[in-house]
Amino acid sequence: MSDDVQDGFVRVRLDLSYEGRDFSGWAKQPGGRRTVQGEIEAALRTVTRSTETYELTVAGRTDSGVHARGQVAHVDLPVELWAEHRDKLLRRLAGRLSHDVRVWKVEEAPSGFNARFSAIWRRYAYRVTDNPGGVDPLLRGHVLWHDWALDMDAMNEAATALIGEHDFAAYCKKREGATTIRTLQVLRWERRDDGILEATVKADAFCHNMVRSLVGAMLFVGDGHRPVDWPGKVLAAGVRDSAVHVVRPHGLTLEEVGYPEDALLAARSKEARNKRSLPGSVGCC
Repeated sequence: MSDDVQDGFVRVRLDLSYEGRDFSGWAKQPGGRRTVQGEIEAALRTVTRSTETYELTVAGRTDSGVHARGQVAHVDLPVELWAEHRDKLLRRLAGRLSHDVRVWKVEEAPSGFNARFSAIWRRYAYRVTDNPGGVDPLLRGHVLWHDWALDMDAMNEAATALIGEHDFAAYCKKREGATTIRTLQVLRWERRDDGILEATVKADAFCHNMVRSLVGAMLFVGDGHRPVDWPGKVLAAGVRDSAVHVVRPHGLTLEEVGYPEDALLAARSKEARNKRSLPGSVGCC
């Protein structure tokens, strides 16, 4: 599959952020539900005075209620339309979009760029407080309250068994035809000066509910309800475990998406489309 842009079009990269509380996730949905993709595509159509809707491709689809600080998308626009609007597009989008979604950069993408398939990693943060008094009201839309004291060292010890390339079927909501093999590069907890526990979760890609399931398993270890080796045993079992709690979405933020240097974009895009299997496995996963 090629990432060549259709003749007469130019691929445009958009860097954006949004507060996910009032969105039904990233992807457009039937029934008029409010989504990030729908909002931006409608704004693009309006500010460029287009009769056609130009579809966005995103680095990582976020679920309802999940926030993004460093989301990336691309859109293919007619060359003439891009030439006419490129210098004023950012400001016009700012005037049209709702205050809970912002586009920070609009630029012509390098050859071979695909916001989804060219990415080499995504980095999320999940924020939790175990303060017995609850969450600071000014942070309530971005921090989960866990009503048990959390042992950060135990959570970090448990995380070590999950790092690396594994089949994360036990921590993902299965989708037909999709692999659950991922390379988890970082899973680390730190306690900030304000007492909030912040998980950094970085991987080449994530399957559905993976981050929130991993966090849920870590919290059960941190509050003493499960032993340190439990998350690793769940992973090794390879099946969805009903004991793994998918934590609420509002504590989760997509912080950053990483891409290779421009010369490697097309190769990465092609590689990412190959369905993976673990070494020694037989057939498709």
